[in-house]
Amino acid sequence: MSDTEYIHFQSLKKAVQDQYLETHSPAFDEISKWKGIDIIYFQEDLRQKAKGNISEKTFYTYFKNNSKEKIPRIDMLNILAVYSGFNSWSDFKKKNPIAATGEETTAVEVSEPAIEEHIEKVTVEPIQNPSTEKPPVSIDNQAFDEINKNINFKSQKQNFLKRYLWLGISAFLFAIVLILVFYDNLFYKKYTYAFTDADRNSSIKGELDVKIIRENESPILFKVKPNSKFVYETKSKSLKMEISSPFYKPETIVRDLTNAPADREENIELKPNEYAVQLYYYSKSIKDFKKKTQQLNRLISDNALIYQVVDSDIYGIETMDKQKYISLVTLPTTSLENLEVIDSQMKNGKIVMIKFKITDDEKTK
Repeated sequence: MSDTEYIHFQSLKKAVQDQYLETHSPAFDEISKWKGIDIIYFQEDLRQKAKGNISEKTFYTYFKNNSKEKIPRIDMLNILAVYSGFNSWSDFKKKNPIAATGEETTAVEVSEPAIEEHIEKVTVEPIQNPSTEKPPVSIDNQAFDEINKNINFKSQKQNFLKRYLWLGISAFLFAIVLILVFYDNLFYKKYTYAFTDADRNSSIKGELDVKIIRENESPILFKVKPNSKFVYETKSKSLKMEISSPFYKPETIVRDLTNAPADREENIELKPNEYAVQLYYYSKSIKDFKKKTQQLNRLISDNALIYQVVDSDIYGIETMDKQKYISLVTLPTTSLENLEVIDSQMKNGKIVMIKFKITDDEKTK
């Protein structure tokens, strides 16, 4: 990506901001300060005017803090250009030229190379003095052959011993590894658990979190898919697990596995969290917005802590108050279809904490 492309994109963001401000009054005029409900209004305006959509993650990446000097894909640039009143990204660049800046060139003087000196190499061969040479020693051929035969026999015998000694050591070590692996696996047993709705006597249709608690060790978290069973292998004599879900009350299960059969399936009933189910229903419903507002006002505490989880490397969580949340979920926008309640907490019959996110629904034009 050239610097010119990035500068063009900064100009396009300004054009998008000006276009939106013509018909809307966000909390801040500067587009990099928009969040929450302002972003949703902008997404809806973009769908109507440019027939395209920008995801929340893309908005945070390129509009909130683009410190890495990146630009979106060409299809997203085209959507933003159409929203700003141009035919395409190339049409925007053509009608908004950027003046090029000249750069001074610096001349570099090259010094003359130094003259290398060539030195001839003279090879001096030593003169052998015949008088200093030792006379050759003659050896009887039969004795020489006998010596070579003895040396070769000893060498072969040593190689034979080394080879089989190494094979023996390798086989011994391999056998020890096999014994350790299978010996440890002999003590592992497999346990299967199924989860059902205590009120409806049916399988759980939502995702469950199963956290295994082990003594003197950190917990291990497993995700159980809807209508699925949880299978756990262990050699421990006891099992403690915490089961949680946004729509069911948390349960702590403790089992003594000393005499428990490994091939038997156990069924665990979970009690629904009625308040969480109501919150999910009223947040997702797109009918009777007046009644929906009244129910949410009754259900949520005035001092509730409400968090929106943002799918961005820079902005992880944003907070909002009760009325802003109710305004958000009572807007007749397509974003409601992607709203997901992650967690909620109750106190004295009121919801005091809500954690939610709007999943990515970016579609190209």
